[in-house]
Amino acid sequence: MIRVLIADDQAMVRQGFGALLAAQPDLLVVGDAANGAEAVTAARRLDPDVVLMDVRMPVLDGLAATRQLLGDRPETARPRVLILTTFDLDDYVYEALRAGASGFLLKDAPAADLVHAVRVVAAGDALLAPAVTRRLIAEFAARPGRDRPRPVSLAGLTPRETEVLRLIARGRSNGEIAAELVVAEQTVKTHVGRILSKLDLRDRAQAVVVAYESGLVAAGD
Repeated sequence: MIRVLIADDQAMVRQGFGALLAAQPDLLVVGDAANGAEAVTAARRLDPDVVLMDVRMPVLDGLAATRQLLGDRPETARPRVLILTTFDLDDYVYEALRAGASGFLLKDAPAADLVHAVRVVAAGDALLAPAVTRRLIAEFAARPGRDRPRPVSLAGLTPRETEVLRLIARGRSNGEIAAELVVAEQTVKTHVGRILSKLDLRDRAQAVVVAYESGLVAAGD
């Protein structure tokens, strides 16, 4: 069973998402929270696998809550955070990924997309659509050089792994990368696994951030 915590300041959203997820045989809603502070407290107490985290909440917003939740626990004990957002919140995308979020979901997404998203991030994958990737590139490119994080070294990657990382950062799926490089999809999965291991990353979302911070990918690529 995948244990889910829902954090949103709108009661109707919490109830609607909760009812939908509870109807799935492999999902269990263990609790909800009306603000970021409650989300952090509830997550520590209930130990969910996935937290649906709204960005705009009172007391403590979703970004601050994500930082607190993921920053004070060992990697193996951290839940996956799926940010609930809308496409007009471009400025939140980069910071949410840097805080450790595993993906984004539109709050008005179809029910099937919500269920799929929870399963994807629970399995350890990132949910990062190309549209979100484009916003990430734009936001990072707009930052003055002095405000950008210190670059991450990619020296340990092979040339092929570096190319795969570049394509991940452009929003390509494993299948698309395989087609572009003319290799088997399983080969791409192996490369992705090695990239994450060598760079000590949790998922593709973090890999995208590293690709920008290292200068491997730039706006306009």
